[in-house]
Amino acid sequence: MKNVLGFSMLFLLSLLFFFSSISEAVIPCGTVDAKAAACVGFATGKAVTPTSACCSGLQQLAQSAKTVDDKKASCRCLKAGAKSLGVQDRFLSKIPEACNIKVGFPVSISTNCET
Repeated sequence: MKNVLGFSMLFLLSLLFFFSSISEAVIPCGTVDAKAAACVGFATGKAVTPTSACCSGLQQLAQSAKTVDDKKASCRCLKAGAKSLGVQDRFLSKIPEACNIKVGFPVSISTNCET
């Protein structure tokens, strides 16, 4: 009986650990900022085209944002950075096409990250 109880407890603890690790997999703003940093010149109108580092960083970010929570967190980080850096919508909205990244929604400073 003790072996069954011990196994059951171990099994339940394993499940709890598994599910808690899944829910904590949100991309931190530091990672988002690092991946998007090379895009600032274009997004503020200081560069004519996005750099290859910009496109590469955003493609990596898009690939690592697997869950809805990851995407929402990335969106919130990008919006916060955009406001503080003076990003302009007319340039920001061109980045997905210029970098050949499919995001599935219009890219804008006013994008609602929670929907």
